[in-house]
Amino acid sequence: MSEDEKPQENAPERRRMVRPPSGGTAAGRGMGQKMKTADKKSLSSQSWIKRQLSDKWSERARAEGWRSRAAFKLMEIDDRHRLIKKGSRVIDLGAAPGGWIQVCLDRGASAVAGVDLLMIEPIPGATLIQADFTQPGVDDQLIEAIGGRPDLVLSDMAHNTVGHRKTDHLKIIALIEIAADFAIRTLKPGGAFVSKNFQGGDAGGVLARLREEFETVKYVKPESSRKGSAEVFLVALNKK
Repeated sequence: MSEDEKPQENAPERRRMVRPPSGGTAAGRGMGQKMKTADKKSLSSQSWIKRQLSDKWSERARAEGWRSRAAFKLMEIDDRHRLIKKGSRVIDLGAAPGGWIQVCLDRGASAVAGVDLLMIEPIPGATLIQADFTQPGVDDQLIEAIGGRPDLVLSDMAHNTVGHRKTDHLKIIALIEIAADFAIRTLKPGGAFVSKNFQGGDAGGVLARLREEFETVKYVKPESSRKGSAEVFLVALNKK
């Protein structure tokens, strides 16, 4: 250490910042670092990150503390159909990162359990299981976690696409069928089921079965779904 670098004995102590920086929003902070990191990723990854950062729903989710923009999709569906009631028991399939679980708890659900292949950061008030939902026994764990039959079953399950349209379509339908079967087997009378689907995806067999088991079955396209996305949600109301 040089003489110039040595601390002065009588030098005044540096003042520490005791207040957080002001200006901007929680959504905007850290954006520059994210874009720097994006430069090292593939072009498709960079495009996804830029879209997320510029998307108003993603920005709003970051600012309000929701874990994903998907939270607003469930809010819109719930605003229309009043699915989440005070004291509801809810099971969320494909729950990561936890946005739907946050919404359920915020709107009065008393018991919420979620499962996903990916780890979900803890959410106070919810039981989170990292597992393959299709494995034997996982469905029983979910029922046990909420203390009985659910009032609402949600499914935002997705699969890794392979780029072959027919194969990807079959995988999408298979996940809807699995989630619908679980909902039909476990829901209380009057319960509801919501599952992700895609426009143009033939879910005829699933629709026919749901129409036998529920009073109303419809498709909903939330405003917060991206305009160019084929994503829609299958909503089944009032389990018979």
